[in-house]
Amino acid sequence: MKNFTWRAILVAAVVLAAIVILLPTFQESMWPHTKINLGLDLQGGMHLALEVQADKAVDSTMDRVLQDFREELRKARVRHKDLELVNQAIRVRLLGAEAQEEFQVVFDREFPNLQVDSKSPDGEDLVMRITLPDAEKARIREFAVAQAIETIRNRVDQFGVSEADIRRQGQRRILIQLPGIKDPERAKALVGRTAQLQFRLLDETGDLKRAEEGYPPPDSEVMYEKKVNRETGRTVRSPYLVKKKTLMTGEYLKDARVSLDSQYGDPYVSLEFDSTGARLFERITGEYVGKRLAIILDDTVYSAPVIRERISGGSAMIEGSFTDQDAKDLVIVLRAGALPAPVKVIEERTVGPSLGHDSIRTGFASMLIGGVLVILFMAVYYLGAGLIADLALLLNIILIAAGLAVFGATLTLPGIAGVILTIGMAVDANVLVFERIREELRIGKTPGAAVDSGFSKATITILDANVTTLVAALVLFQFGTGPVKGFAVTLSIGIVASFFTAVFVSRVVFDYFLFFRQVRKLSI
Repeated sequence: MKNFTWRAILVAAVVLAAIVILLPTFQESMWPHTKINLGLDLQGGMHLALEVQADKAVDSTMDRVLQDFREELRKARVRHKDLELVNQAIRVRLLGAEAQEEFQVVFDREFPNLQVDSKSPDGEDLVMRITLPDAEKARIREFAVAQAIETIRNRVDQFGVSEADIRRQGQRRILIQLPGIKDPERAKALVGRTAQLQFRLLDETGDLKRAEEGYPPPDSEVMYEKKVNRETGRTVRSPYLVKKKTLMTGEYLKDARVSLDSQYGDPYVSLEFDSTGARLFERITGEYVGKRLAIILDDTVYSAPVIRERISGGSAMIEGSFTDQDAKDLVIVLRAGALPAPVKVIEERTVGPSLGHDSIRTGFASMLIGGVLVILFMAVYYLGAGLIADLALLLNIILIAAGLAVFGATLTLPGIAGVILTIGMAVDANVLVFERIREELRIGKTPGAAVDSGFSKATITILDANVTTLVAALVLFQFGTGPVKGFAVTLSIGIVASFFTAVFVSRVVFDYFLFFRQVRKLSI
């Protein structure tokens, strides 16, 4: 009687908790906690396969190294020419033996991570080719892919897509599934945007016209500002001659938000830097008072204001012909950080909601048919005890659904297959118990003793079988991807739920009829 009390309380508490957990799935407005999420194959959405252009990360690294080289050689007054970047390698001509000795001192002191790939004497001069070691290039490529995954995940989280599936495939590919996405083009643009923020000086002494013809100064390049004419709606491109040297990047960015212009109400993006960035921005603005500072995002000039005075406090802003949506998307990518290398969309599929509805209908139809057949079999073969097993089966389905909700898991088509498999496995435990009870009744035990002995002897067997299956399901979850994981999730939850319903729920019902209703003969 004492055991019956605590078992009954446990069963009632678990069932009540499961019902409360499932309520948000049917009445979302009333309940703030989680609900069952549907995967891409059920509610529709977007599938993207991206390829990270990891070699571009190596190019960017070598671009920065080239600028550092130019600066260090200038400081040390090393006589050289033809300093350029060719095929991810720096090529430089050192003028005379003295320049070669001075260069070696600078090279050993400032660039220990680089290597000299080749030396070609040319009279008194020496032409050198300097590269990154292969191991360092591989590390940069690997970091570019890993960082791209993390950055894209942050962007998707801020975009508001629940249960997005973002994972790596192979060396340089990223697979993204965005269930329930409403605006595929916006999502694709947001995910694939590089968002490299830079602050550079304008070259106000160079010849802009000649630079546009393809002859820019060696330390400058042409970039364009794009503005939308409010009256005509046309986009106007304005050229700027910009210094190649980057004074500051977006790596020091702490926050970005949308603000409104007080005069016209136009949206712009206000930036806030961390303490290191604030000091660097203050030093830059103090050093270049009177110069024009270009704010560049993804090789597009957004504005190029004149620095009137030293700016302290670590704040700046990006102005442009923004719509509210453009400004919000820009804030998202700035907050999530820049991609270390561009990404290329190599596959794109949109799954319509009608396909999801068909999948749900056929999946649940198969589950219903399978469930009805199992229920009928148990009721016919085990009579009254079979009805107890059927009750446990229905509770098992409720517990699986509650488990999916409480763990924030996503229900997919393979997940529905896992539920269907669990329906069969759930009655298997009851079959073991019932056959044990039958054996005890045949040797002349009373119904109460037969039930007690049947459950105690079958529980160990049920536990062993469920533990081995659960281990296999956990291995599938740990090492599987996509559909395999969806199957493993529902299977794992179903195994735990079936053990609980077979050992606790069925036992409580048997004890109720035996001790409270005084049943003298079991219908089994």
